[in-house]
Amino acid sequence: MADANERNGGLDLMEPRYRKDDDESRTGVGPGDRRRAFTFERYADHLRKRYGTQVRRVPVDAGFPCPHKRPDGSGGCSFCAPAGSRSPQLDAVEGISAQVRRAASFAKRRYGPSQLLLYFQAYTSTNAEPDALKAAIDEGLTADDFRGLVVSTRPDCLDAAKLALLVSYRRPDFDVEMELGLQSSNDATLTRIGRGHTADDFARAVALCRGEKVRTTAHVIFGLPGETDAMMLGTIAFAVAQGVDALKIHDLHIPRGSALAASVLAGEMTTLCHGHHLELCARALELIPRRVVVERFTCETLDSARLLPKRQIDKARFYRDLDEYMERNGMRQGSAAVPTALT
Repeated sequence: MADANERNGGLDLMEPRYRKDDDESRTGVGPGDRRRAFTFERYADHLRKRYGTQVRRVPVDAGFPCPHKRPDGSGGCSFCAPAGSRSPQLDAVEGISAQVRRAASFAKRRYGPSQLLLYFQAYTSTNAEPDALKAAIDEGLTADDFRGLVVSTRPDCLDAAKLALLVSYRRPDFDVEMELGLQSSNDATLTRIGRGHTADDFARAVALCRGEKVRTTAHVIFGLPGETDAMMLGTIAFAVAQGVDALKIHDLHIPRGSALAASVLAGEMTTLCHGHHLELCARALELIPRRVVVERFTCETLDSARLLPKRQIDKARFYRDLDEYMERNGMRQGSAAVPTALT
């Protein structure tokens, strides 16, 4: 296991420049907004360049559980909601074909004509035997017309056989992508939050995907208990060093019914405020080479299911604030990235 400095790519990741009383001055875009210089690559722009049109994901739940959840619902990650990461738009719909019809209809009504990607999102989408995994994918793909397949899973639930199955769906006009939950590169944090895998497990899973030339996205969380700003930025540097193609950054949300909810109710922890999370994302972007796109910066949890934060960050506003903050401070994506053979 590499030590912290090696994982951070030799970077001196300073403690935060953020001060809570700076929060108000850092938010909002003033009147007369103008076209800005490059600050960071937008995921929507990346998709348009890649596909030539608007692209939307169709989330489904294959019913494959988390391997660390017990039958009574206990165990697993301390930040995990009882329903896992199942999309709220699916409601209580069961059956993959029915879920596709519901989610695809929602996307078309809300966003208009779009190319679609089939997105196995909830819980651990490879926690099944290859035959069951294949049956789930086949059912989903026959329910609509898709341009690609995205499968979200844990790094300890991906092996060569399952990846080979996923790669078998790839065609010149059909992409296959993986999403891997890292959350933190600090093994002590991973143990504390009950992840059940190590940073090395993540590195091995990314290496598998790279060996098959499968585009790979890493999920990370800012604000996990016990983590400093340097540790969170170290996670970004670690993921980039493994050669991921994209990142999803989540601000920690604490769902009702999760293990972390008890810590909140006991007064033992809180979550990041808007300004602190914004500065962390800006500093993270400086470490991320331009070839790596950040697909999201904020988490979205229904008000009824969320204990903290009381109000979630508005995504559109956050993008505007982040762009303005980075321009005002002369920050650019990749400006502090460490060159490697992978970047």
